[in-house]
Amino acid sequence: MKTENPDQHLLSFLMKDKIVASPGFNRWLVPPASIAIHLCIGSVYAWSIFNPALTKEFGVVTSAAGDWNLSSVVWIFSVAIVFLGLAAALAGKWLEEVGPRCVGVTAAFLWGGGFIIGSIGISTHQLWLLYLGYGVLGGCGLGLGYVSPVSTLLRWFPDKRGMATGMAIMGFGGGAIIGAPLITYLLAKFATEPTYLGTESAVHLITEGGKRFAELASGKVEVVVATAAEAAKLPSSGDAGVYVVGTGNTGASSVFLTLGIVYFIIMILASFAYRIPAKDWKPEGWIPPVKDNAISKMITTNSVHIDQSLKTPQFWLLWIVLCFNVTAGIGVIGIAKTMMTEIFGTTLPTIATASFAGTYVLMISVFNMCGRFFWASASDFIGRKNTFHCFFVIGTLLYLSIPYAASAVSADPSVTWLILFYAATMIIFTMYGGGFATIPAYLADIFGTLHVGGIHGRLLTAWSTAGVLGPFVITYLRNLSVENAISNLASKIDPAAFQAKFNAPISQLNELVAAKTVTVAKLMEIAPIGTIDPTSSLYNTTMYVMAGLLVIAFFANLMVRPVQTKHHVGHTHPDLKA
Repeated sequence: MKTENPDQHLLSFLMKDKIVASPGFNRWLVPPASIAIHLCIGSVYAWSIFNPALTKEFGVVTSAAGDWNLSSVVWIFSVAIVFLGLAAALAGKWLEEVGPRCVGVTAAFLWGGGFIIGSIGISTHQLWLLYLGYGVLGGCGLGLGYVSPVSTLLRWFPDKRGMATGMAIMGFGGGAIIGAPLITYLLAKFATEPTYLGTESAVHLITEGGKRFAELASGKVEVVVATAAEAAKLPSSGDAGVYVVGTGNTGASSVFLTLGIVYFIIMILASFAYRIPAKDWKPEGWIPPVKDNAISKMITTNSVHIDQSLKTPQFWLLWIVLCFNVTAGIGVIGIAKTMMTEIFGTTLPTIATASFAGTYVLMISVFNMCGRFFWASASDFIGRKNTFHCFFVIGTLLYLSIPYAASAVSADPSVTWLILFYAATMIIFTMYGGGFATIPAYLADIFGTLHVGGIHGRLLTAWSTAGVLGPFVITYLRNLSVENAISNLASKIDPAAFQAKFNAPISQLNELVAAKTVTVAKLMEIAPIGTIDPTSSLYNTTMYVMAGLLVIAFFANLMVRPVQTKHHVGHTHPDLKA
């Protein structure tokens, strides 16, 4: 008598052979499930909304000495993207074995569970738990959730492959359209304000070890001193002055918990809606088209084995193309809200409001999403190679325009420069998303369709690399710019004014900066009249470097040629059908 494996029996309803669609199944029932999963995991693009809260967990109104630095939390986004790429690269063959439902359910546990573990990390102020939950586990959930809908839709829509891929990947790009306002709303809903002691002049303050303390009748308590602009960002728009550290709550932990539960439920339901077509299924009346035009010279009629693809120069050239295109966009996306506020917050104060910056993040998602559909569709007419040429030529010019706008707004606080910045970044984000939507078709053109899913998964390691490279470059260069700006400002300030402001001599500048007592904004309050605020130019060097990366990617794309015959499966694996 045959004995079944209990574990296999318990999970059999998730397996591939249990979700084959019956005759007459409406294939248009599958896209909503695919889009739902991508919308959930696509909220990763709204990560920058969490940055201000995570860097003010103790101070709430402004960063306290014990709070995490921006350079510490921004890497959480990077880790998530790294594990997205790694999981996608490793899950290709597993997806073919178990099917999209099992992969989707696994993604739901990882992505939703990652948020819950991250919530624990925030509430206990354990940064490693946030990295483990949202970064590692959540990142794996991102990768698994990313590949399963794309693979499934390609099978259901062989007659509309571009549209099918665009639908799912567009959903990923549009995740922040829902996520951004939802996160902003929940942060305000769960936040509680810290205890307000009064104006800075009304409270007796002392400085010890770089930290600020207030002497009260009940004893000494650590405090932060908030500017009017910082206090205005509180839910009830507080007053400038002194606030007690550790008495409020940004609400970030509760938001993580809520999102983890909601995303888990949606992704589970969507995964169970998956069906796959029967073997040799084709849309009724569909005949594979024969393409014969100028673009077709870059489209092969043969296929390359997944292992052989790594031995071709085309794979590595396209790896560079994707990596540098993503690097240039992903670093900006990770800190988009912060960059917007820092460049224009001091010269155009209305930009510093949470609602405007939150809308900016929302529009990033809109243009990222629309760019995926627009550029992928355009590539059918102008060719994949020419599409990426557009990304790199136009993108280089746009990245160079950002420092120009930042410098100009310092001298002339006009909304014109904000419009230029807004337009430039939005176009950049369309090309960032467009690169993701176009690269699968580019791979199919070059390597054929036999193993394009697996090759695509391996190429996504370029995304993982960019997830580290982009934020590293932008945070390293920004921190370097901040250090130089503080040093230059401090050299212009009267030592007596510095002593009066911070209750410490200027010789302790490094210690005060490390404790977040001294910032560019606080130095500007006592800087000589006529001193130009350097905040808006903190990202200039970064933008020049990003433009340089796109130039390198342009030449890599220029070198892409059709794969040589010796790499086709007919020569390397004659037992396989191309």
